[in-house]
Amino acid sequence: MQGVEKPFSQACENNKRPILQQLERAFASRKHILEIGSGTGQHAVFFAEHLPHLMWQTSDQVQYHGGIHAWLSDTNLANIGAPIEFKVGNDSFPAINADGVFSANTAHIMQKEEAKLLMHLVSQHLPKGGVFCQYGPFTQKGQFNSQSNRDFHFSLLERGYGGYRDIDELIVWAPLLSLKRIVDMPANNYLLVWEKK
Repeated sequence: MQGVEKPFSQACENNKRPILQQLERAFASRKHILEIGSGTGQHAVFFAEHLPHLMWQTSDQVQYHGGIHAWLSDTNLANIGAPIEFKVGNDSFPAINADGVFSANTAHIMQKEEAKLLMHLVSQHLPKGGVFCQYGPFTQKGQFNSQSNRDFHFSLLERGYGGYRDIDELIVWAPLLSLKRIVDMPANNYLLVWEKK
């Protein structure tokens, strides 16, 4: 897209390879992935390039579309879709036949009710056997896994964001999903691998 500078996230750059290692396993038999909250577009381009058996569909709030388009326009990938407008709680769930969903660093930005709705929507719309890979910082049994995560959670609350969600509450919010794996990731993050029952 002309005139839009490509946004860049150092965190995306740092975590894309460890996440890819997990997606290679989790999405091995998937065909069509919906990414919720594509952000800069970096993850989408990297994963689509390295997982050529997948169709990777981007989505986010409309203000991020220019940056995502800037990343997409620099690639010749046929297996990546231009962003769909999607804000949880505002827009209808994207009407695509995805058998996998990926979302990174979204749950702690959303308000509690939005995070709850995200879990509900994903569990409703995934087909039986569909896989949801959810990356980011979470608490377990109410406990933070580092002081830096505890500090970041409270800084998010101060700035009006929802803050960290506990894995146990996510499980309650998505009764149609089964949490198959909790993978420890770099920088005190987790990758949660869910499957539709």
